[in-house]
Amino acid sequence: MRSLSISPGRSFLRVQAASARWIAGALVLTAAAWLAALAGLLTIANRIHDDVPVLLAVKLPLLQSRPELIFAGESRTVYQVDAGLAAQLIGKPWGAAVNIAYDAGEPLALLAAMHRQPDRFLRAHVVVSVAPFLFNEGVRSAAVYPQDVVARLGVAEQMRSFLPLRVGTLIRYIREAFAARLAADQRVAALGSQPATLGLKVIDRTQPDDRWPAEIGSHAHYADWDLSGPKTRFEIGALCDMVARTGRLTVVVPPWAPRYDRARDPSWREKDDQYAALVADAGRRCGFDVLNIQSIPGLEQGNYADEMHVNASGVPIYTRYIVSRLKR
Repeated sequence: MRSLSISPGRSFLRVQAASARWIAGALVLTAAAWLAALAGLLTIANRIHDDVPVLLAVKLPLLQSRPELIFAGESRTVYQVDAGLAAQLIGKPWGAAVNIAYDAGEPLALLAAMHRQPDRFLRAHVVVSVAPFLFNEGVRSAAVYPQDVVARLGVAEQMRSFLPLRVGTLIRYIREAFAARLAADQRVAALGSQPATLGLKVIDRTQPDDRWPAEIGSHAHYADWDLSGPKTRFEIGALCDMVARTGRLTVVVPPWAPRYDRARDPSWREKDDQYAALVADAGRRCGFDVLNIQSIPGLEQGNYADEMHVNASGVPIYTRYIVSRLKR
């Protein structure tokens, strides 16, 4: 009976369509479940988050010496300021200057440390370095996005800001939130051992020539340039709040390697001037000093390990210059 026959081709197409619908449905349900789980983890991370990250907490025992000069900020202080030499230069004993900077260090975290140990900062001269990625909203990579800023966004804004391409930033935030809470509960900042060399770390190798950026205007720190987002609002606000909690506050805009010429890189010059002006305007408004350093006499290309950081030979040159520029 022809009317009851079923075409094998049509049957196969129906099976394919049904399979496609099931697969699509399963993917939708999986994505929904994954997003719900991520939102749950972010909610927990926001509740347990501590503004003092582990990388800063492990350096805070250095403050037990009640230093007069505290160097803080991001990696260009971590790897470039010899606090022992700085103490000698100001005629003070070992421990009178310390380096509590850490990689991708942000002002919000330093402000939290001041809230935690106010007596250690109130009479000290605090010198904090800042980098473009701390204020440029276009930089959303996991390695450098300020974790304390993420904590202030709320779950919905966190997911909207970083999904799907920057999910790694959220994963890092969750991981570090738990780590910071554990460090706070264990009182690492107060009871931990003191870092060697008063907090200085030295880069003992130089980057191969083929790894150096051709120019700085397109460097990742200046990507999708935007100084109008929450980073600027929160981090500049933190710098301003520090003024009343320190004996003196100096904010440093450090130089890049001398092989790069601002005059030949207008994109870099324009962006860098905007970021430096942002910090300088805040300094005039809030009452802190600003050192915008574009070059340092005697600091040559051979003293740099990469485009941003000096090697061991550059540390004393950089330290001596910074100390010479501080108003005391």
